[in-house]
Amino acid sequence: MPNNNPPIPGKYIDPLVDFAFKKIFGSEPNKDLLIAFLNEVFRGRKHIVDLVYNKNEHHGDLKDEGSAIFDLLCTGGNGENFIIEIQRAKQGYFKERALFYTSRLISDQAPKGRRNAWAYNIAEVYFIALLEDFTLDDTPKDKYLHDICLCNRDTGEIFYDKLGYTYIELSKFVKEGIDLDTDLEKWLYVLKNMSRMEKIPVYLRKPIFEKLFNIAAYINLTKEEKTMYDSSLKYKWDNKNVMDYAVSTAEARGEAKGMEKGMEKGMEKGEYKKALDIAREMKKDGLPLVQISKFTKLSVEEIEKL
Repeated sequence: MPNNNPPIPGKYIDPLVDFAFKKIFGSEPNKDLLIAFLNEVFRGRKHIVDLVYNKNEHHGDLKDEGSAIFDLLCTGGNGENFIIEIQRAKQGYFKERALFYTSRLISDQAPKGRRNAWAYNIAEVYFIALLEDFTLDDTPKDKYLHDICLCNRDTGEIFYDKLGYTYIELSKFVKEGIDLDTDLEKWLYVLKNMSRMEKIPVYLRKPIFEKLFNIAAYINLTKEEKTMYDSSLKYKWDNKNVMDYAVSTAEARGEAKGMEKGMEKGMEKGEYKKALDIAREMKKDGLPLVQISKFTKLSVEEIEKL
């Protein structure tokens, strides 16, 4: 059943809330946090030394093609492209969307002319998704990390290692406290649990995590940031209530199997309506249109009309 109690901010902000995720991982002063997290995700296969943040919107070549909008998009020191995003609820064509995003980043690398001189020297492209409240179809119950690449179907040998997809199913990650063995496990534990903590645990006493907890302290946010976080927290809470209600109603009617397509369409419409509602409230509070646009993913033109 839906939870009718409105969310109350804790001592630390929830890293999986839109505003918090971008504040913690998406700002220049904090990029060492993102670098540290990504280096743990790649587990030694790559070592990222520096990152540059890019615009999170990529336009198509054709007027009517639309845009690909990412949660975070950045470039590594060797030209690698990293897309990092949070996916809360099951979404139709989720894998296809990841392929579309990465394909867009690959095609954007091609120069308008002199393709032969360029010789298809494509930079690496990686898609990293944190799945919060759903799991991928047909994956083992005890496996939360999925590292996908192009490989030979018969031999399992990697065919091309400059394109990769990493899916982390947070709902399957159940380790606690002293059982955490690796820094990646510590990162995932923090992402799932920090908003419920009252202090940084002893087993997380490392400079990188101490910086993370200091940035995530609700009391350290400015008044404007608190407004944005509170709106983002309510947005996440509302969406979860919508999903919980849809699931419980469908199960009561024995319609769980057939509800997915309708839910996906309904969620898309609901997401847009919630974005409009949040933008309207933020505009009333006098927040800059550019900031509202970055947070809600609505265009400045749409926000001006509200």
